[in-house]
Amino acid sequence: MSTRRHHPRVRQNRLLRLLDRLEREPRADPLIDLLGRAVRALPLGRGRDALHGRGLGHPVHPLMVQVPIGSWLSAAVLDLRPGRSREAGLLVAVGLAAATPAALTGSVDWAELHRQQQRVGLAHALSNTTAVALYAASLACRVRGRTGRGRTYGFLGLTAVGVGGMLGGHLAYRQASGANHAEEVPHLVTEGWHRIGTVDEFPAGRPVRRSVDDVPVLVVRETGGTVHALADRCSHLAGPLSEGTVDDGCVRCPWHGSVFRLSDGWNVRGPATAPQPAFDTRVVDGHVEVRLRRQDRAERASDDREADRGGSVMAP
Repeated sequence: MSTRRHHPRVRQNRLLRLLDRLEREPRADPLIDLLGRAVRALPLGRGRDALHGRGLGHPVHPLMVQVPIGSWLSAAVLDLRPGRSREAGLLVAVGLAAATPAALTGSVDWAELHRQQQRVGLAHALSNTTAVALYAASLACRVRGRTGRGRTYGFLGLTAVGVGGMLGGHLAYRQASGANHAEEVPHLVTEGWHRIGTVDEFPAGRPVRRSVDDVPVLVVRETGGTVHALADRCSHLAGPLSEGTVDDGCVRCPWHGSVFRLSDGWNVRGPATAPQPAFDTRVVDGHVEVRLRRQDRAERASDDREADRGGSVMAP
């Protein structure tokens, strides 16, 4: 008697198939390259990190888009009520004014993404650009007294904003654009010290990759003997820091240029907005041991006691 179970065939919905196809579509790549170079060439200086949201700890673009989206949605609600066209027009204008800084923050993030993410991001930008054009037409009609046409353009603009929001959600949640790619490290590395090799295995000044609980770890030994260890996968887009360059107490990601301080993992320069998880290090009997750094004072006191018993703990 057969006990085999036949599971119903589940098909991917059409929208997801279209989005997956968009990620693989290369025809817009020359335009993406051109626009990416133009955005990276903007003379923004230190302002570029502010636009990435480094000081905020996560991308600032999702915060900035709340103003235009909220203004335009509110305008649509008022357009459904008779006699509120003037107030709706004011909200349309506010949304248009806020759209430019929101687009700027999004563009600097977009220029530092993987190609598949950039393809979806370009469609996201085109949809939002269409929305801006429709709302600009809506405002022009309202100023000229063509209220009905202004409402029509407004509802079309809101539809374009919805499409752009859907693409932005795909970009952020399915493709993990803007997410902290090192967030999982504290949940994977077990507590306690982990031996990762002898001191001789870590040439001074050269980044070396090791693994702790299957988590890649960047290890750098200074000329004076101090050993630093950080999570190896860059918090920006999981680039391998062990393949980057070490200079002036920092490591630079080889993919998009984020710079992290070796002593504590702090993100000195973007596009990364989150620091790297750091490890305490010590040398015991000629072997390097690391432990994920904890902020609890009791643990630090325990570290000091262990160091007194024979191991030298290296931490800022």
